[in-house]
Amino acid sequence: MSAQPGIWPQVRDTCTSLGLMLSIVLFVGLGRVIARQQLHRPLAHAFALEFLATFQLCCCTHELQLLSAQDSAHPTWTLTLIYFFSLVHGLTLVGTSGNPCGVMMQMMLGGMSPEMGAVRLSSQLVSALCSRYCVSALWNLGLTKYHFSERNLACKNPIDSDLPQAIITEAICSFIFHSALLQFQEVRTKLRIHLLAALITFLAYAGGSITGAVFNPALALSLHFMCFDEAFPQFFIVYWLAPSVGILLMILMFSFFLPWLHNNNTKKE
Repeated sequence: MSAQPGIWPQVRDTCTSLGLMLSIVLFVGLGRVIARQQLHRPLAHAFALEFLATFQLCCCTHELQLLSAQDSAHPTWTLTLIYFFSLVHGLTLVGTSGNPCGVMMQMMLGGMSPEMGAVRLSSQLVSALCSRYCVSALWNLGLTKYHFSERNLACKNPIDSDLPQAIITEAICSFIFHSALLQFQEVRTKLRIHLLAALITFLAYAGGSITGAVFNPALALSLHFMCFDEAFPQFFIVYWLAPSVGILLMILMFSFFLPWLHNNNTKKE
């Protein structure tokens, strides 16, 4: 019984954080409904939906990162939360990517016009910054003992390796995730969401100790804005350039190399 007083505050803070994340999901869901009903111009509609999707993703990841830092002795719990909220994002943010690399992929494959791509990219970057300031305001309310924006939003360099290894990690994560995203298009929606959530969880486990396995430039900007300010070249290369290179390699492989290899094998037969 003596352990109960020490355990209860931690459980209460964890439940508060989870409740805050679910409240953000509900708020964004309401915003998406309003945007669909009120915004009929394609560009305005796309801007609003991408803004809301990126906002939800960034805010929840901020809170999730805070939770994992407080309970680092139980990585299984963190991975479970990553899987669960990846499912939530997959179910609630249909039709959006919340990731500049996803927009770049669609543009390169001809599935999106440059104008629409520019609108979505700008929306994601604006939303990434807005989510950071929103999280700061929420944390200043002191809902849990861990909510101190001055401490938690300071630059905490997540790169725990040399620069080449960090670049390779982010490029490979981006390559694998977007390859799966492309190949799973024909899979049933419910199964696809579970497969992608499992993949995200695996990538977070495999690359989390090296770079945090972000593979999303907008999310990286929101999470590590102060680090971009202090060491912009390093963070630009790792979190913006490396995932973009991963996308480019993925498109080159699926659009050019594999068809060329298939044609060569067909001619030989």
